[in-house]
Amino acid sequence: MQPRHGAVSSPPSRAQLYLESWQANGLEAGKFFPANQAGLRDPFAPDDVVNAEPPADGQIASAGKDFAASLDEVGTDWKKHLVTSGQNLELTWGFHAPHKTRRFNYFLTKDGWDPTQPLSRAQFDTEPFHSVQLNGQPYWSADDLVPKEPTTHTMRLPQRSAGHQVLLAVWEVADTGHAFYQVIDLQYT
Repeated sequence: MQPRHGAVSSPPSRAQLYLESWQANGLEAGKFFPANQAGLRDPFAPDDVVNAEPPADGQIASAGKDFAASLDEVGTDWKKHLVTSGQNLELTWGFHAPHKTRRFNYFLTKDGWDPTQPLSRAQFDTEPFHSVQLNGQPYWSADDLVPKEPTTHTMRLPQRSAGHQVLLAVWEVADTGHAFYQVIDLQYT
């Protein structure tokens, strides 16, 4: 199959490490995480396409895709990227099919989350610790909504205790009801 859409390449996402490239680039589900219902309008850009069904709890890493179900397995043996609280982290997306983009949101698991349980909304902070929003409206006539290839964001990591944390990167698309989901396993030292 041909590569589709986009994925986080650096630090390598769980999808990049454990799936074929075309699979890693196809982890899409409804936007507006942590929302869990379809049909919502973007409060910032109400003319954007309403969201499709977001991934269910326990299927966040796979975006609900059967071909990626292994990404939802519970455990701490995932390959982790070493980080420290408060450090700047550069995260790079690569795109295979450009989309008009509304925003990129970055969430982190809460201190004390339980890695022996499937990833759920309750394990993540409810607000992104970093967000990059593109402002052009309406999306069909805005010419500044397609991100450059590749796109790198620099973010300051929140304070966390030493141990395993999961960073959820969500690329929200303006011209469809979908977002692309990528998880990066971090080891706070």
